[in-house]
Amino acid sequence: MGLHYLMVIENSCQLLTLLAITSADTTILVFILLVLFVLSFLFSGSEMAFFSLTLKDMNMLKTRQQPSYKRIVSLLSNPKILMASLLISNCLVNIGIILISNSLMNEWIDTLGLHSAINFLIKVVAIAGVLVLFCEALPKIWATHHKIWFASTASMTVEIFNRIFFKIARQLVGFGDSVENLFHSESATMKDSQLDDAIDLLPDDKTSSEEKQILKGIRKFSNTTVKQTMKPRLDVNGIESSTSFQNVIKKIKEFSYSRLPVYKNNLDEIVGVLHTKDILSHLPKEEFDWHPLMRPVFYVHEQKLIEDLLQDFRNKRMHMAVVVDEFGGTSGIITLEDIMEEIIGDIQDEFDDEQSVNKKIDDNTYIFEGKTMINDVCKILNIPAHTFDLLRGESDSLAGLILEIAGEFPKVNSQFETANYLFTVLEINKNRIQKVKLTLKQKTVK
Repeated sequence: MGLHYLMVIENSCQLLTLLAITSADTTILVFILLVLFVLSFLFSGSEMAFFSLTLKDMNMLKTRQQPSYKRIVSLLSNPKILMASLLISNCLVNIGIILISNSLMNEWIDTLGLHSAINFLIKVVAIAGVLVLFCEALPKIWATHHKIWFASTASMTVEIFNRIFFKIARQLVGFGDSVENLFHSESATMKDSQLDDAIDLLPDDKTSSEEKQILKGIRKFSNTTVKQTMKPRLDVNGIESSTSFQNVIKKIKEFSYSRLPVYKNNLDEIVGVLHTKDILSHLPKEEFDWHPLMRPVFYVHEQKLIEDLLQDFRNKRMHMAVVVDEFGGTSGIITLEDIMEEIIGDIQDEFDDEQSVNKKIDDNTYIFEGKTMINDVCKILNIPAHTFDLLRGESDSLAGLILEIAGEFPKVNSQFETANYLFTVLEINKNRIQKVKLTLKQKTVK
């Protein structure tokens, strides 16, 4: 009898041990399943959040210093690779959810004693329903309404998996591009130029050339940044805050501007803006403390869209802003006139220098100042604004474009050739390219 009890106790212990092991394995699987659900939620929502960010959202993110915002900008610098990484990650996670869910459901579905086909149908409906609802629909709806918050929250997880699958994603993107090139000979970037072509086809008896240029300016207006339009720092004239009143008057006469920035030490420390009309009533005075006449400075980031800046100018009733870069240094200034010129073309007043260095020699040869903005060069040449995007790097002026192409500081008469253009450096002053000749080897069709 005692031996019988010992056997019963031993079998009971073995059964309890087996149940404990099974319970522990089930707990681990459930925990893994929950982690996979969270990852699938993040990946699906991130796909919607990252790729629904507008140009305005991106410009705002570039001005912020939060690490999550910087990660978003960095990830979207290679959007195709990011999309491929998200799709690969989400696919693998969903496969894991299906396998683990199937394993967990086998234990209790088998106890129902139903037909195998019905068991299979129950699994498909349950797993598919959960995946569609909680791993596709819900995160994408949430991300649509809170795209910046969702993208910043998921950015670290997305960055980790993007690094893991980067090489695979790059190969898939390369393969996809090669297949796309077989069927699409035209680039998607031609859409804007096609719209410009449509504007050019408007009848001359109903639309003048000036009106056509205005229509083209309106089309480009919403995508133009302050950096592309501003007057660069090297061309900014200002007044040092310690300047005497009489010297201030001399500076005003010399520069002939209605508004002048006032700085301390250098242009990175602008302390105010002086309106020359405020000085008029004090001209008879020999000495006068002009500093109380300074007005507050309106700072804008160089990646801000001029469309938004125009609205700010209207709301604040201001005509000039100081442009700063990501480090807070002064990049230049932008005025209401600069913005309007993007639409209607150059506005000449009685103080503008009509003897510009920029001139057309013939249909294929032009002379430009080195400081001429690349966007303005494209306008004069009547070519798409994105023509030099692959060469310009971070530069915005023609001189900067030449430095990017050359890789070093060039010498006078140095020539640099691209696919359709020949650049010749005509004049250099110290460390600045002053004058450039641009020759079109063949007329580029827009």
